[in-house]
Amino acid sequence: MWEEILNSMDDVNTLIDVGRDPLIIDRIRKLDTGVGKQRVEKVVLTHGHFDHAGLLPTIRDEFNPEVYAFHPLDGMSHTLRDGQTLKLADRIFDIIHIPGHTNDSICLYCEQEESGDSSLIINMTDGTYPKSFVRALEKIARKNIDVIYPGHGDPIADHAKKRLYMTLDNVRKSKVF
Repeated sequence: MWEEILNSMDDVNTLIDVGRDPLIIDRIRKLDTGVGKQRVEKVVLTHGHFDHAGLLPTIRDEFNPEVYAFHPLDGMSHTLRDGQTLKLADRIFDIIHIPGHTNDSICLYCEQEESGDSSLIINMTDGTYPKSFVRALEKIARKNIDVIYPGHGDPIADHAKKRLYMTLDNVRKSKVF
């Protein structure tokens, strides 16, 4: 029990992607974040698209977090690398660079969960994908994943691993360059 309490005191209040809706600021202000803790200590951007990073200047002004991203962005504190680990909340995440959606797209993998905005459920075989996307998808498919948290939409918990393998098969049947 004490170990659990000590670990929770060492957690890091993290926001993955900041979005673009300023109403999130009021919601964050109302959160119980722990005694003496900053409301947002870290921000991790899964990529630089406006719908994921547009509110960054406001979040930085309001909460002054450390900002992590794969490619340099204004206001960024740290550049992420493929294979790096990072503590977010009370867990350690692997950073997986997965170019495809954008050149700076990353997935965050923790134990049995994955999060990011790259398409990990692809049901067609008529797309065009870079080899680097296929290699990253292969790396993700080798992980033990029960749930996928996409950048948009509901979590994918129903046969997540099987759906990843189907996606990998469909991508391999598509045009790869």
